[in-house]
Amino acid sequence: MNVEEEVGRLREEIKRLGKLQSDGSYKMNEQNVGLDCVVKVTFGTLFHDDQCANIFEALVGTLRAAKKRKVLTYEGELLLQGVHDNVEITLNPTPAAAAAN
Repeated sequence: MNVEEEVGRLREEIKRLGKLQSDGSYKMNEQNVGLDCVVKVTFGTLFHDDQCANIFEALVGTLRAAKKRKVLTYEGELLLQGVHDNVEITLNPTPAAAAAN
């Protein structure tokens, strides 16, 4: 799997682990409605998820690549398990979805 494919898979996994909020954004732990809006999940949720562990050989590297491509945002440069489990990762809307709003 190349970097672009991994970033795409990461986007889908963040959506899977997110939940819809009353303001139209997502947070973790409730079923998604399938909208392409702001999605948030903690690093700990991603890191400890079995499905993510099976997909991503280097989750931190994939997160850094996605951040560099402005697919998502989070505080800091390097996320470490345990220390940064509560850091919120925000999935940015796709350019097509942002243009529609």
